[in-house]
Amino acid sequence: FRGFLRIGLPVFALLLGVAVYFADPARREAVRMRISDTVQAIEDRPEFRVKLMAIEGASPELADDIREVTALDFPLSSFDLNLEEMRSTIAGLDAVASARVRLMPGGVLQVDVIERRPAVVWRGHDGVEMLDATGHRVASLVARAARPDLPLITGDGAEGAVPEALAILAAAGPIRARIRGLIRMGERRWDIVLDRDQRILLPEDSPRASPLGALARVLVLNRTQDMLARDISVIDMRNPDRPTLRLSAPAVSQYRALMALQTGALSQ
Repeated sequence: FRGFLRIGLPVFALLLGVAVYFADPARREAVRMRISDTVQAIEDRPEFRVKLMAIEGASPELADDIREVTALDFPLSSFDLNLEEMRSTIAGLDAVASARVRLMPGGVLQVDVIERRPAVVWRGHDGVEMLDATGHRVASLVARAARPDLPLITGDGAEGAVPEALAILAAAGPIRARIRGLIRMGERRWDIVLDRDQRILLPEDSPRASPLGALARVLVLNRTQDMLARDISVIDMRNPDRPTLRLSAPAVSQYRALMALQTGALSQ
């Protein structure tokens, strides 16, 4: 009974008073507004204000894209920022490999980005795009001529075999300057397209043959016999046991004319 008088009765009276006080809607609204004003005053304090965004590791074009997708209106309170959601949004850009977002002293929102580096130009059914060394999309191009420094790949499934294409280009060595592009054939193998309308048909990767091994044989033949300087249009390396050469059209015409002369001389 004494415990009730000392603790229970005062608590009951306090709760009753609070219930009576908040029974009035106007009082409830006044308290709510006071709490809201207090919270707003704390959030608006200078130490919690974010004044600008600093972006590191991104090109000017990518930095503009980051500012566009985040759509922040500075200055604002740090309590209004969801850093993880913002990081996820930035990392979702094609040109971003990874991103980190943090608040720095002085009201700076720091965005650190690792940007994907384009490695090839891919001409697909929907246009021309740049891909990184893993085959991930980086950005679209208006035309292939916009990035002449990057090698060109095309064909069905080419975007899924970028590492193999880069390995072939790296192994091309002496003829690299003559390569106009790589064409993925049947989603299984590559053709190397050279200037002068020449083409090297590489085999698909298998226990019996490999594209890099076939290319190495072509380079040896070219170094020892200057094969690619001849009137040859196609070097077919798909059969590892029997490489096949196809003459160009002028060489075929010349060969037929020569055979006709020899046949005529023999008949006389």
